[in-house]
Amino acid sequence: MDSAISAPEPSDLRTVGAPGTGPFAPDDPEPLAPEPPWLDATRRRLAERGLEDVDATGALGRALDAEQVAATPATVRYLEDELTGFGPLAPWVRAEGITDVLVDAAGQVWTDGIGGLRSTGLRLPPERASALATRLLAQAGRRLDAAVPAADARVAGVRVHAVLPPISGGGPVLSLRVPAADRPALGELAAGWPDGATWLDAMRLLIRRRASVLVSGATGSGKTTLLAAALAEVPPDERIVTVEDTLEATPAHPHVVPLQARAANVEGAGEIGLAELIRHALRMRPDRLVVGECRGAEVAEMLTALNTGHQGAWGTLHANSAHDVPARLHAMGALAGWSRAAIDAQARAGVDAVVHVRRRTGTRAPTQLCVPVPADAPDAPLTLAPALTDDGSGRAVRGPGWPLLTARLGDHDD
Repeated sequence: MDSAISAPEPSDLRTVGAPGTGPFAPDDPEPLAPEPPWLDATRRRLAERGLEDVDATGALGRALDAEQVAATPATVRYLEDELTGFGPLAPWVRAEGITDVLVDAAGQVWTDGIGGLRSTGLRLPPERASALATRLLAQAGRRLDAAVPAADARVAGVRVHAVLPPISGGGPVLSLRVPAADRPALGELAAGWPDGATWLDAMRLLIRRRASVLVSGATGSGKTTLLAAALAEVPPDERIVTVEDTLEATPAHPHVVPLQARAANVEGAGEIGLAELIRHALRMRPDRLVVGECRGAEVAEMLTALNTGHQGAWGTLHANSAHDVPARLHAMGALAGWSRAAIDAQARAGVDAVVHVRRRTGTRAPTQLCVPVPADAPDAPLTLAPALTDDGSGRAVRGPGWPLLTARLGDHDD
């Protein structure tokens, strides 16, 4: 039994490559050990008692006793992982310093975090990967099957995304985004940034002066982490309403109202998208409106909200740099039927600043703070002026946009 329930420890991770050294070439990963013969019987026995008993140690112990399996701490934890947790991926989800646990189409398990991308040396059979993904998403009320081969949800605080064949081009693909065990405060984040004190002062200025801010960056660059840390510094007497596809922004603040989008059911009904949630959020008396991962037609609702007197709003979107944000807004606005001129006018009036974050050698930090340039003509395109920029040597340098930013924020309520 011991060999059946053992799992590689996170300390066994092997670095398989480094930036600039060419493609990864890991050794052949070891296949996952088969499930112990008593697992299915124990699953059935616990299911008969009801899922509400699964996390009760007493119920687990009695179920194991019935199968003549010793209820050691390791066995109980293994059973909890297999029934309601992250199964064979659980050791890495629990490991300190890991931000992502990834299963590729070949079943190889990888992790990312401190030290970069690494192979765990484990290979998950496709049937085990598929069963794990389906169970995790079902726990969050999401469907994953041949009719809905791609889905994501938040499970026990972890962002779970899964894609099934043939969409994945091979076996099931899982991507788990693991939150930090402790939500870092803004000051703690800044301590790891180049010229962190300067950036911290700038972030706190945006928060204090109720700036409406877009945080841009690539996937995994730290947009949501920065967003949550910034919102934690919002005064406690303000009400924050968050709107997200999958709940991720969890600021340490006493008054947060989270709203999460919902996919359509089997009949194609019941979908509630971000655009509709933004409209509902505006009726909930928000002091701060937060829109996570704006990437479609909902940008029209967000920009409209920013121009209805809701100062201090924050949102995130994907972009290569702060200066590429206007182009991203144009692309999303086109999905809503808005012209470039309409997008430019609304963004120039409602967005006070764009903060771009970037990940480099495992460090996530802001590298650009830009501000919209006032229009010099009715049809002038939206452009952004740099207010604060990482000069590449670790120094944050003020640019021509800094006076524009301070002048703009001077019009806000303190």
